[in-house]
Amino acid sequence: MPAINPNAIVNQLLNAIHESGGTGAYVSKSVRTHPRKFLINYFGERYNVWVYIWTLTHGGRVSLPNEFRIQMTSVESPLEMNPDGITVLMGYHPDLEMFAGFDLRKHHTFTAGSPSVQIDISALNDALQNGLSFVTKDNDEIAIGVRPDQFLVYCINAEPLHIFGAEQEMTRILSRAASLEEIPEETIEDLAVDRKIVVESIRKKSRDASFKKIVMSAYDNRCAVTRMQLRLVDAAHILPVAADNSSDHVTNGVALSPTFHRAYDNCLIYFDQDFFVRLNNEKVSELRETNLLGGLDTFSSFMDRKIHLPFDQSQRPRAEYIELANLYRRIPDYL
Repeated sequence: MPAINPNAIVNQLLNAIHESGGTGAYVSKSVRTHPRKFLINYFGERYNVWVYIWTLTHGGRVSLPNEFRIQMTSVESPLEMNPDGITVLMGYHPDLEMFAGFDLRKHHTFTAGSPSVQIDISALNDALQNGLSFVTKDNDEIAIGVRPDQFLVYCINAEPLHIFGAEQEMTRILSRAASLEEIPEETIEDLAVDRKIVVESIRKKSRDASFKKIVMSAYDNRCAVTRMQLRLVDAAHILPVAADNSSDHVTNGVALSPTFHRAYDNCLIYFDQDFFVRLNNEKVSELRETNLLGGLDTFSSFMDRKIHLPFDQSQRPRAEYIELANLYRRIPDYL
C-alpha cells in the first residue's frame, strides 16, 4: 500500500476532528512537516494537538500476514514534544479509513534509521465496530485502533489509554464506554479514581460525538434555519443537557449554524410546536436598551419560517422537548 500524499493525510486528520465532534485549524507551515500541528475546539474546550502520523503499510513478514506498520521517516530522536498541549503518535490506513494509536512513551526515543512501529490489522477491524480497540504486542505495548469519530477521544486520553489498556478488565470497560454500551454503575464505582476519570471522560465525549453524528446525519448536515452546510453547522440540544428530562436522542436535537446556535442558547430565538423559528421579543427589547441591535434586520429575515426538518419523521423534534425547552428558557407565552 503506497503512502498517501501529505495534503491528503492532513485533510483526513481535519475530517476526523470534525467527525469526532470538534472544529480544527491546521497551523503548521507545511503539510510535509512532522509533527502536524492543530488548534482544536472540542465541546467548548480548546486543545493544542501535535500529531506524528504516517501511512500504515504491510509489515512485509510472510509469517505475520496481519501485521501493519508505520515507518518513522524524516524525524530525529527524541521526538519533539508539545510543551503546551497534546502529542500523539499515529498511523492511518487509507483503505479502511482508520487510525492506529501507538504508545508515545515507548517510541519517544529510537535508534537511527527508519524505525517502524507495528499493529495487528485486527485492531482496526475491531475498532470499526467498537470505536476503540486494544491489542497487546509482543513487547507488552498496547496499540489502539481508532475510528475517526473517536479521534479526539483518543488524543485527549492517549497516555492513560495505553497504560490502562494493558489491563484486561479495563480494556473491556473502555471498549464498552467508547461504543456507548451500558456499563453498570457499580462497575464504575469499583474503579480506582484515575481509571474512573478516564472511563467517564470517554463515555461523555463518545456520547457527545454520537449525538452530533446522528443529528447532523438526520439534518443532512444543514442548518435547520438557513439550510447552509459548508461544514459550519453544530448539533444543538433542544432541551439543554442540564435540564431534567433532557436526552441525547435525535428527537432532542437540531442542526444549527454557530450564529443561530448561540442565538438559541441565549434565548434570542426559539421554536414553536409547529416547527417555526420565532424571535423572542423580550430579548430584542433587552438588546435595544443596550444599543446592540445591529444586524437585527438581516437576522430577522430568517424568522417566522418553518425549519428544515429531517426527511424521516421519527427523527423530527418531539413537541414535548420543544415545550419543555421553552419553559426552561423562560420564553414568553410558555410560562
